[in-house]
Amino acid sequence: MAIRINRVYTRTGDGGDTHLVGGKKAPKDSTRIEGYGTVDELNAILGLARSFNEPAVADNPASARLDEILKSLQNELFDLGSELATPGDATYEGMYRVGASEVTALEHCIDECQKDLEPLSSFILPGGGRVAAFLHQARTVCRRAERELVRLGREEDIGEWPIKYVNRLGDLLFVLARWISVHLGEPEFLWERGLRLPAGRPPRSRKPR
Repeated sequence: MAIRINRVYTRTGDGGDTHLVGGKKAPKDSTRIEGYGTVDELNAILGLARSFNEPAVADNPASARLDEILKSLQNELFDLGSELATPGDATYEGMYRVGASEVTALEHCIDECQKDLEPLSSFILPGGGRVAAFLHQARTVCRRAERELVRLGREEDIGEWPIKYVNRLGDLLFVLARWISVHLGEPEFLWERGLRLPAGRPPRSRKPR
């Protein structure tokens, strides 16, 4: 379905409300708006990860594969945002909803990437290379989106799949951060409980295979 956007500003939200799908008004700080707003924030961070990954896409098969995955996830997040912007009394026939097939696809992607990774013996400090660092940031925003959808689910019936989807997506983003680090030859920095570094001593890292 084609979408035409002729105006960027409408002034209709100047009073602190916005319109959901179907025309119903909602405060901009309501749980539902917070939920799909955080999904939008997550989508933007995936766009940053893609931008920093793009220079390697032509020459590195793993970077090209990562771009395909992230592009698919960005489109799915737009679909999820649309679903979350549609209250229960405004649903319509043929409306897109995340479901079992999308969650299963995330799990399959996790399983495939895990084949290239060594088991963890410690927690990882977020960071590493630039692409991995953005994926770790995306993971934390995804977990916030999950918390907000859990809160929304207590207030309204949103079904079981949006929460399951963002839960698996958070897992996938963690795995993707590790996976691209391995394929780009970048180290993982491991958490060391209670560590206080003397001057000049670098943090412990594990070299990728």
